Amino acid sequence: MKPVLALVGRPNVGKSTLFNRLTQTRDAIVADFAGLTRDRHYGNGKLGRQEFIVIDTGGFEPDASSGIYKEMAKQTQQAVAEADVVFFVVDARGGLSAQDHDIATYLRKIGKPCLLVANKAEGMREGIQLSEFYELGLGEVIAISASHGQGTRGLVELAFGLLHLPDEPQDAVEDPSLVRLAVAGRPNVGKSTLINTWLGEERLVAFDMPGTTRDAISVPFERQGQKFELIDTAGLRRKGKVFEAIEKFSVVKTLQAIESANVVLLLLDAEQGVTDQDAHIAGYALESGRAMVLAVNKWDAVDDYQRQWVQRSIENRLPFLGFANMHFISAKKRQGLGPVWASIVQAHKSAMCKMSTPILTRLLLEAVQFQSPQRGGMYRPKLRYAHQGGMNPPVIVIHGNSLEHVTDTYKRFLEGRFRKAFNLSGTPLRIEMKTSSNPFADKETA
Repeated sequence: MKPVLALVGRPNVGKSTLFNRLTQTRDAIVADFAGLTRDRHYGNGKLGRQEFIVIDTGGFEPDASSGIYKEMAKQTQQAVAEADVVFFVVDARGGLSAQDHDIATYLRKIGKPCLLVANKAEGMREGIQLSEFYELGLGEVIAISASHGQGTRGLVELAFGLLHLPDEPQDAVEDPSLVRLAVAGRPNVGKSTLINTWLGEERLVAFDMPGTTRDAISVPFERQGQKFELIDTAGLRRKGKVFEAIEKFSVVKTLQAIESANVVLLLLDAEQGVTDQDAHIAGYALESGRAMVLAVNKWDAVDDYQRQWVQRSIENRLPFLGFANMHFISAKKRQGLGPVWASIVQAHKSAMCKMSTPILTRLLLEAVQFQSPQRGGMYRPKLRYAHQGGMNPPVIVIHGNSLEHVTDTYKRFLEGRFRKAFNLSGTPLRIEMKTSSNPFADKETA
């Protein structure tokens, strides 16, 4: 198994910068703000042939007794429990603080292998400038600079030295059947609550305050033999309402999460109905070509009148998602979650569907025989054959003559025929028209 390294420390000491350095990614949001990371954030790193897992955590306040900081402390404590080695990150330039002492006391009680890491030590000599950190009683102080990459390789080697690792780890093989599922929606719609309900543990911070999740957090999950990667995204707000720099970063992370997912579960709030934000998220997911499933959360908290109003608002404001299955659920009370999984699996299967050229061409010719396209000018479009041009989303490329005159209405007619034949539900289907060039065009001009 891969060794697990957890990054722990007070806010704004550079844990997320170190996380990005160790994983060679930009998965963790980094900015000059304290308290940017709130959930546990997992990433994969590699040193030589040895792979490892890194856990980024929020600013740790062991004695926090209420509010969001208590939830963040709980996340950090779970990360420490999961880790093989803990990196206690302190600020070499900011010096020692009372909060550092509290964290050190907690880590000594836990008894996990721990390395004391003094970050932001670029240009500093190990010695008197770092001597104050020996007060924490955690042994040698390791000076690094996460932003410059100084000392990070040696830090991981020291961590491996504390563990009994095999000499030649086996190469990991990615499972092609893995389904990446992004749970998207407005702030405070219940995304983290839903994932916690699926997992049966408080894996993500679920707090009654919009914007609790700021990063896109991925969690491995398996259900009935099918492997998933659940991605909890930060809630998207309308562009004009995004004022904080932190929230702008979160919007970017959410859009990236949607693009990298195979299926997007769009979570709506039954108490507030469909808003502009919901339409924006749905529109972006559709533009990205992602398979989609709609779920209306908090269905148990509304009466019959509100339920009818929500259903009408979905039909009126999200008509372009007619291909997506819709479910009414309660994440908190675990109601209606089973059918959601069936729709997610079906949406992924449809997005990855393979369609043979002979069958597509036969369906195309049958559709043309049933209803020919309208004449455009002097010529009627001639649709000759079709083949598949891509997956996730499925793309069907149709070849023929004068196809620029094919109307959108006729394209929708063809889409309906293809969907019915291949049982495509939960995924957008794109149809591209390619007109054959006239080989005698140059001679006619001459």
